Amino acid sequence: MTPIEYILIGLAVLVAVGTTVGFLRRGSAPSSIEPSPTTAQIPSTTDEIGPDLSVTEPTAAEPTVTELTPVPESTLPTPSAGRLARLRSRLARSNSAVGQGLLALLSRDHIDQATWDEVEETLLASDLGVAPTTELIESLKKRVRVDGVSDPVAARTMLREELIELLDPTMSRELVTHADGRPSVILVVGVNGTGKTTTTGKLARALVGDGRTVVLGAADTFRAAASQQLQTWGDRVGATVVTGPEGADPAAVAFDAVKEAVAQGADVVVIDTAGRLHTKSGLMDELGKVKRVVEKQAPVDEVLLVLDATTGQNGVRQAQVFAEVVDVTGIVLTKLDGTAKGGIIAAVQRDLGVPVKLVGLGEGPDDLAPFDVETFVDALLE
Repeated sequence: MTPIEYILIGLAVLVAVGTTVGFLRRGSAPSSIEPSPTTAQIPSTTDEIGPDLSVTEPTAAEPTVTELTPVPESTLPTPSAGRLARLRSRLARSNSAVGQGLLALLSRDHIDQATWDEVEETLLASDLGVAPTTELIESLKKRVRVDGVSDPVAARTMLREELIELLDPTMSRELVTHADGRPSVILVVGVNGTGKTTTTGKLARALVGDGRTVVLGAADTFRAAASQQLQTWGDRVGATVVTGPEGADPAAVAFDAVKEAVAQGADVVVIDTAGRLHTKSGLMDELGKVKRVVEKQAPVDEVLLVLDATTGQNGVRQAQVFAEVVDVTGIVLTKLDGTAKGGIIAAVQRDLGVPVKLVGLGEGPDDLAPFDVETFVDALLE
């Protein structure tokens, strides 16, 4: 081949290569292929469910039912009689150390002043309070001088009798659950966090188990979850629940609940009130108003003060203030199965002259029991 022919072939190759490169560049993103979607092009979850968000309740407004144990709706509540005996082991769980400690001290071969000092320390540690402790020790000293303590069995018998006497078994612990020609009205009060709403629901369950018809009044209108929680309890036992809008006048809701109970011919209406610190005079005055307004419909038969047993002597002070405002007729001690000390029962009864009528011994729906002195003392000494 001549030089000219080589030049012509080279030019042809260059032209062919250039054409191929251009075609490849143009074909790298052909118009028939969709571009990959960007983040902005992906529909957001919010856009997809936007229409529903306007009617969805915020999380904070959902019912708080952490203290409830779910129970099938078909399960009938058990009668309240005998519950404390069935729950006796839970009483012993938190209080047996006190009883066993006292028995050990009183069973010694020689009881001197140092022993009595230890007895006093044990009783004070049980939240019994100074005055009841002094009273109990004087009674025990007298019996030891007169009768002596020959063995642990004798010590147990003596201690059992004195503790029963201290807790005053003569106090009436019956709830007024039926009035002639009208519903019995029970008002549930207490400070924040003691478990009033749960106690109200459990009380309704116990009353239904005893054959009573019940109306519940959700007069805690400051906590949205309270009325929903109470509604859950009511649905489980077939009790009517009267509620009002959030922030409504509690006295108005309580009034309507009693009115509904009268209209239905119900046996009992139980009214749950908002928790309030006993040191806040304005809130305590409001509680007094609730009681006065309710009494325009029917007398208030029971005012149950719910106390957290683990608060000890502070619970006694709470009880004193509430008693001044609403004439407390009975005490409900919750969380008595935990770290509580049983002495609080004697302390609050002594200071108020008001009996402990119910005790809470767990988170289950049937863990609220009528208080029985002898069963309680026996659990202490197990």
